Amino acid sequence: MRNSKHIVLVVLLILQIVLLSILKYFPQLVESYYSKGLYVYISKAMRYSFGWIPFSAGDIFYTAASIYFIRWFIINRKRFINDTLNWFLEIGAAVSIIYIAFHLLWGFNYYRLPLSKALHLKTDYTDAELINFTERLIKKSNAIHSQIVAADSIKIVIPYSKAEIRSKVPRSYDNLNKKFPYLEYSPPSLKPSIYSTPLSYMGFSGYLNPFTNEGQVNNKIVNYKLPTTACHEAAHQLGYAAENEANFIGAMAAIANDDIYFKYSGYTFILRYCLADLYRRDIESYQTLIGQLHTGVLKNYREVQLFWESYQNPIEPIFEKTFDQFLKANNQKDGMKTYSYVVALMVNYFYDKNL
Repeated sequence: MRNSKHIVLVVLLILQIVLLSILKYFPQLVESYYSKGLYVYISKAMRYSFGWIPFSAGDIFYTAASIYFIRWFIINRKRFINDTLNWFLEIGAAVSIIYIAFHLLWGFNYYRLPLSKALHLKTDYTDAELINFTERLIKKSNAIHSQIVAADSIKIVIPYSKAEIRSKVPRSYDNLNKKFPYLEYSPPSLKPSIYSTPLSYMGFSGYLNPFTNEGQVNNKIVNYKLPTTACHEAAHQLGYAAENEANFIGAMAAIANDDIYFKYSGYTFILRYCLADLYRRDIESYQTLIGQLHTGVLKNYREVQLFWESYQNPIEPIFEKTFDQFLKANNQKDGMKTYSYVVALMVNYFYDKNL
């Protein structure tokens, strides 16, 4: 009887894989009935259930699950030789349950309608459009920088605690929701990960726990980066699974905040993407434009770079490669290489709008 249940679950795993291979051809169906339908209620229910807890319930869940699976492998290691078939059936059954829970609770969002189509935006842009947009961003970033500090050479230091920054994220979405009614972020559930140090060594600023819908933020990262990171994780909670789309929405949310430090973090975040893309496409224009940017902004960029350099280690590329493959396996064909799409969303959205 027990083996029969395991076989059924393994068969169900195979059927799930087949279903997902078909589902990627029907993004509008996922968008209408899951992402803007069932998932809205699931995500709210999860955030109401876990959002009030002051610590990361998801991190505790992962810890307990890891201990359980390690213990299971130790206890059942001899069965790998003596009872190989059932050993694999049990693992397959567990993977099947996790797989279906992941997709029902959040993962189907990987198959939703691309944001560019939802917003009716082009996904290409010319060098001239990129240069023009980057020039506008530099002027905006410099202007905000000058509002905060007196000298061009001073880097911005956000005068809030990390908890205070996270608490301001709902206001970002309250304002952004006026333009995009489907971006209502209530209740919030953003927390510092208890694994912030390991996340730093892995090269990650945060992550969404799909089983609790908690936005986990790396509490080690510099405050300058935290507004866009926290807004990015909130975008994941709202059902935008693709990293590039969460980057776009997260930046938009930071910019929409009334707080000038959030605006500074948001605009300079977009600018960094545009400068990186321009460097690859037209290095002469890049060198001209980078000279127009306040030294203080460059110091903030350098501050982030130094943070990640302090945690560099030989294992980090392995984690990044693993996550890249995870994204590709979940209908994100470009994996972590998302610069051009993020920039395309930015350039085309702001083409005829004021920054």
